[in-house]
Amino acid sequence: MKFMKLGSKPDSFQAEGNSIRYVATELATDIIVNVGDIKFYLHKFPLLSKSAHLQNLVTIANGENSDEVEISDIPGGPSAFEICAKYCYGMTVTLNAYNVVAARCAAEYLGMHETIEKGNLIYKIDVFLSSSIFHSWKDSIIVLQTTRSLLPLSEELKVTSHCIHAVATKACVDVSKVNWSYSYNRRKLPEENGNDPNLNGLRNRLVPKDWWVEDLCELEIGLYKRVLITIQTKGTLSDEVIGEGLKAYAYRRLPGFSKGMIQCGDAAKYRSTVDTIVCLLPAERGSVPCSFLLKLLKAAIYVDLGDAIKGQLIRRIGQQLEEASVNDLLIHAGEGESMMYDVDAVKKMVEEFLMRDQIAEMESEEGHEVQEMRKPGILSDASKLMVAKLIDGYLAEIAKDPNLPLLKFVELAEMVSGISRPAHDALYRAVDMYLKEHPGISKSERKRICKLMDCKKLSVDACMHAVQNDRLPLRVVVQVLFFEQVRVAASSGSSTPDLPKSIRDLNNGSQRSSRSANTNTEGDWDVVATAEELKALKEEVASLRLANGRNGVDKAVNNKMRGMLKSKILTKLWSSKGEKGENSGSDSSESLVSANMEEAKSTPSRNIRHSVS
Repeated sequence: MKFMKLGSKPDSFQAEGNSIRYVATELATDIIVNVGDIKFYLHKFPLLSKSAHLQNLVTIANGENSDEVEISDIPGGPSAFEICAKYCYGMTVTLNAYNVVAARCAAEYLGMHETIEKGNLIYKIDVFLSSSIFHSWKDSIIVLQTTRSLLPLSEELKVTSHCIHAVATKACVDVSKVNWSYSYNRRKLPEENGNDPNLNGLRNRLVPKDWWVEDLCELEIGLYKRVLITIQTKGTLSDEVIGEGLKAYAYRRLPGFSKGMIQCGDAAKYRSTVDTIVCLLPAERGSVPCSFLLKLLKAAIYVDLGDAIKGQLIRRIGQQLEEASVNDLLIHAGEGESMMYDVDAVKKMVEEFLMRDQIAEMESEEGHEVQEMRKPGILSDASKLMVAKLIDGYLAEIAKDPNLPLLKFVELAEMVSGISRPAHDALYRAVDMYLKEHPGISKSERKRICKLMDCKKLSVDACMHAVQNDRLPLRVVVQVLFFEQVRVAASSGSSTPDLPKSIRDLNNGSQRSSRSANTNTEGDWDVVATAEELKALKEEVASLRLANGRNGVDKAVNNKMRGMLKSKILTKLWSSKGEKGENSGSDSSESLVSANMEEAKSTPSRNIRHSVS
């Protein structure tokens, strides 16, 4: 730390209690200076020879036959006045980064200018600031912090602006000119303790471009804002470095921010900090991580910054949504909301994300040149896939909310339905979770939510789970079994199994022409197979998968699978129709039931089925 010593006489100021200061000398004091609650017993001559303001006050006091003067409003209080008084006596005074601004403001108040005495205190302090303090990174930050308690005089004297300029200039300096021990907040490395005999590695260590961000976190938000604006105005540092500075400040100044929340109950206390950080965000996309923006959004909602700030952050998040995680998107709904999470905010993010492609396409249609290179605004297939998977995972989380309306779930899922992804396992998990947490939804709602997923894109494990899932409508189970058999047959080199036409019609969702068929096609969605039927069908699929290791699929197993599909599924469907009075005759129903019983004899039965959730 830089310092300056003034005067050469020994310090003879002494205290008597907490309220009296005096100079230990043989000469009797002839003036009492009241500074707040402290009385200074001093001598007129040394004071008046250097202070114009005290000259005026003493003149007034003499006219009133008084030997006391009052200067309770002096900047810096008693300690700053004592520095100035000691300087007047020629006593040794040490100025440093912690007291120099207070001394400068007090000297200004006392009128210690060059017109009173050549080389007066104001002149010497200004030289010390310009030639020493403002050349030191650490001292400049300390001095800048002290200016807050000395407003508005520190502003009027331009001490604050000079400090801001000095700090911003040093932050923008070439890193090759920065000493490795730049930061007084950074923890020292082991080799910096002086125990490492080889210090060349330390001297040659590269200094990062964001070396200054931790130090500036010490500043109050108002000063921090002015410093960062000055840095941005210089245009030397990249937006990524500016973003890193904002990120560091948020993590330091907002308790709980790293966990996506503000732990302190005083929201108003942090409103200015969050608002300032949002306003200082660089305009360039990607200058700050998406996870940081989402944490900032949660903080903005907590401190109630309003819809404008919230909308600004949502738009920025949407522009880089592929970087987010599911946990980042779990934004708690506001007070008074029945739902757990703010799904509408996520929908707006997805809209903003997809809008980037639409804007790029419109510009291309209008004749803008985009041939030379892919524009940053045009979404890549990888980015779209990442967002689709992100939303699938998000749907699985919000599906656990018992108060989540089906419409919000479906609308969000349909927003990314146009993005092709190789597997629908995550979407299946989300749908299954919603069915589990909302068992009371209607048939039409069950049908609508199940249409979101493509059974052809379920993995083997997902298929095995689906055929055991008693929450799924029968049509979905049939589709899963059909495509699983097709996949196993194709992988073994055999032809696609020839299923009965009625099964194919059920799988394809075709509508039959008769009135009874149309009625039951809608009802088939909620028909649920028995435990024995689904377990037996699952075992047949498993046997096909085991047979896949051989050269071909055994014809007997394949025929048995087709028989199972025909007897088990059709019997279930037609028997359910008979219960509703829609079967054409009793003979056909009885024959199907008897056929089902004969088939059941050759199939191991299961009395209990456990649902895998």
